[in-house]
Amino acid sequence: MPRLPQLTEDPDGLLEETRRQLGRVPNLYAALANGPAALRGYLAMRDALTGGVLPARLREKIALLVAQENHCTYCVSAHTMRGTRMGMSEEELKLTRDGHDADLHADAVLQITQEVVRAGGRVSDESLARARQAGVTDAELAEIVAHVALNTLSNSFNHLAQPDLDFPEVTV
Repeated sequence: MPRLPQLTEDPDGLLEETRRQLGRVPNLYAALANGPAALRGYLAMRDALTGGVLPARLREKIALLVAQENHCTYCVSAHTMRGTRMGMSEEELKLTRDGHDADLHADAVLQITQEVVRAGGRVSDESLARARQAGVTDAELAEIVAHVALNTLSNSFNHLAQPDLDFPEVTV
């Protein structure tokens, strides 16, 4: 049972904008709408990052990995579904959740993402050098940290609010 209401009233138009962009309003957004400024900030950051240098498939993998690291069933379930819709295989999704990828560059992105999450951003010089050697750019590094922050926000909020799961459940 949700700990915060999943709102349907939309005085600020944020839920309608979400519906327009996503085709529906996931329960995470409906619960986050209890704090319109929080939802507005979340949506603004998400929208800004979609125009960044990281491609959509890699952004989705980062979101799935961060959710796994933060033990967020809601987000692991949501990003597994999205990854499947993007054509990721079960094996690819499992590798992602373990912080790996068959592609060397994507693997380096996921490895540095995992260290950012686990170490609160305090990555080692060696890890940073490995990422750069694999072709991870400074722009990508900045966006990786931003994606970790964005996804940690949604993971933490889900832990607090416990919205009804509106995706096929994936065990964390």
